Amino acid sequence: MAAQFEIYKDAASKFRFRLKAANGEIVAQSEAYESKDGAKDGTDAVKRAAAEATVEDLT
Repeated sequence: MAAQFEIYKDAASKFRFRLKAANGEIVAQSEAYESKDGAKDGTDAVKRAAAEATVEDLT
């Protein structure tokens, strides 16, 4: 199984997404969105940003 985004409703009926690694571990979770479209847009934004992201070691 490849990594995947899951869109779901939280306890307050808001939409959220989480990114699961291939092993099923949750590696990222979103803020709450009012609409499912907002959550979908959030996944797209993460995909775009991650493709060009660098790692900054602040230790």
